[in-house]
Order: sequence, then C-alpha cells, then structure tokens
Amino acid sequence: MSDQLPPPAGGPAAPYDALLLLSFGGPEGPDDVVPFLENVTRGRGIPRERLKEVGQHYFGFGGVSPINAQNRALLDALRKDFAEHGLDLPVYWGNRNWAPYLTDVMREMAADGRRRIAVLATSAYASYSGCRQYRENLADALATLAAEGVEPPRVDKLRHYFNHPGFVDPMIEGVVAALAELPEAVREGAHLAFTTHSIPTAAADTSGPVEDHTGGGEGGAYVKQHLDVARVIADEVAVRTGVARPWKLVYQSRSGAPHIPWLEPDICDHLEALHAEGAPAVVMVPIGFVSDHMEVLYDLDTEATARAAELGLPVARSATVGADPSFAGAVRELVLERAAKERGESAEECWVGLLGQSHDLCAVGCCPARSPRPAAAGADSPY
Repeated sequence: MSDQLPPPAGGPAAPYDALLLLSFGGPEGPDDVVPFLENVTRGRGIPRERLKEVGQHYFGFGGVSPINAQNRALLDALRKDFAEHGLDLPVYWGNRNWAPYLTDVMREMAADGRRRIAVLATSAYASYSGCRQYRENLADALATLAAEGVEPPRVDKLRHYFNHPGFVDPMIEGVVAALAELPEAVREGAHLAFTTHSIPTAAADTSGPVEDHTGGGEGGAYVKQHLDVARVIADEVAVRTGVARPWKLVYQSRSGAPHIPWLEPDICDHLEALHAEGAPAVVMVPIGFVSDHMEVLYDLDTEATARAAELGLPVARSATVGADPSFAGAVRELVLERAAKERGESAEECWVGLLGQSHDLCAVGCCPARSPRPAAAGADSPY
C-alpha cells in the first residue's frame, strides 16, 4: 500500500526513500476475530475456545476493531501533510497481526526498489511490547525476504515520540474538551486519570536502555515516560483552565496470569477509590494509546464508564491523538530529524517535559525479551 511514484534522489528525507507505518492490526469482521487472536497469541498454547471467550469484546462491536480504519486515516493524514510541505516520500502501511501483513508489505517495498526505510511504530513509549517486539517482527520479515533471495532493505525505527509536541498538544486539547463535557457543577473539582496499558512489573523495570532500569516494581523508562507526559498535560491544562487538578497515572487492559505482578492501580479500582474519597468527577486520559482502538473503546468507554455510572461518578474520556494534523506534522519532523542525523548534519530536536529526546538507536539490552530473538533497527541488529 504505497504511493505511486518514487521520490526524487536526494532531498530533505535522504537517505530514506520510504516511510513505513507499522501497527498492531485488528480484525475487520466476525470471521476474522479468532484467527486474529491466534496470530496475536501464537506460541502460547491458548485453546481456540478460550480465544473465542477473549474475542467477545470484538464480537460486541460487530467483530471489527477500529484500528485498521484509524491507520488508514493516519496514512491519509501523513500523505496530505507530506504533500503540503513538499516532502516527496512514499508512505506504506503494514501490520504485525493482520492484513496488510508486515512481511507482505516489506516484500512490496523491496520490489518497488526501496532500499532505506524509516519506520514509525504506532506505540510512543519504551517497552518490550511497544518497541522491541516491533523490532523483532521487522527482523522476521527481513529474514523471510533474505530466505526468498531478496536483498533486505535497511530499516531505521524512528525514536519514541511520547514527548514530541505534536503528540502531546492534541492530548492537552482533548482534556480541555473533555472537561467541558462534564456538568458545570462538578467540572472544577474533576480529577485527571491518565491511563495506559498495564504490563508486567518485570517488563516495566527493564524497559528502555539499561541505565533506565530500576527494579522494585517502580518501572524503568515505561513508567517514567508516562509520568513525564502526564505532568506536562496536567500542568498545561491547569494553565488553560485556571484550575490545578489532582492527577494519577493508572493502568488498564491487563491480560496476564493472576500470579504475575502487573502495573497497578487498574482504572476501575481507581475510579472506586476516587469515589470513596469524594471526588466529584473524573476525566480519563488515554495517554498510552495513539488511537481509539478496541482497548480504549471497551476498557474505558464501556467497562470503566459503566463502573463509574454504577458509582454515580460523572466521567468523561478525552480523545486520543489519532490522525490529528499536529501528529502528522510531528511524524514529518521525526523523519527529517533522523534523516539529517543520518547525513551527519545537525537536526532540530523537538520535545517537551523533563526527560529530553529519546535515543535514535536501541542499545544492546534495551527492553529485553524473556527469550532473546533477533531484532532489527538496533545496536544488536543483524540488519
């Protein structure tokens, strides 16, 4: 799924001759749900009947995850932004777990003559599932091409963009808009609950480069990055609304075995605690997600909202970034920033908060897996 014409040689994006939008993928009909979940859980030995139970969230929405439609919208936004700014760089889209599959798209890119590819993953933060696993999938695809006798292109994954202004600003605007949805009588006292995907505490502890690993269940880069973004948003919302609001980073979408520690508190438990403390209202802010995919629609808009209604606690949910033009502009800036560095030139670096710009190249030991596998686009990459 690419643009039709190759870019001219050179230009501001050189040495890159394509951008790959790399995402998770999702089912697009009831018949897709179980095969999709089999792709996601491959190697874990989960029975098909259990997958049917897990798939009820999808069946409740007609078996369709919104993520593919949202990626199509982002793809259009990227192409529009690139064209408006004179960036002649073709954009492709591939998924890890559903069509268009990553390997197929990489094969298409190689056939189109793409030799140096910048990769944008639809995950903004450091973690195994949010970064290294994407890099492992890239390595798998490149190895498949090599086994087929196709020379694999070089891929460079763009840096974590959790604190890029083009990612953060739309979320700030979303919180302000969500506050306006609350009844006026409870609006001023509303709390902010920043939500992200829960992961095992062991994975949180080892997220990011080795120097970011902490231990003790407090988390490494994954937690630090989310806290940094939450603080920036809360501070700016206070400026725009004239009210400094209590806030907390909470988690959702836990899927692991009960005996394995995962990041807490869960959003529903947090809503119960706030209600018990007398909080008048809550805005749920899904800072850990790029778009309104199934975990946002079900875990927040359905499950958490229903729990709040049972409690009599007014809630609103702020928007994710999605295909916001500011985010499309941020992607363009990330491509040009990395391209300039690859050419040995200075580059303007855009970020907000206290942590500074993330690394461009994942170091050895960054976001390790329990069972080491080859990963592309890193210091330990075979490609």
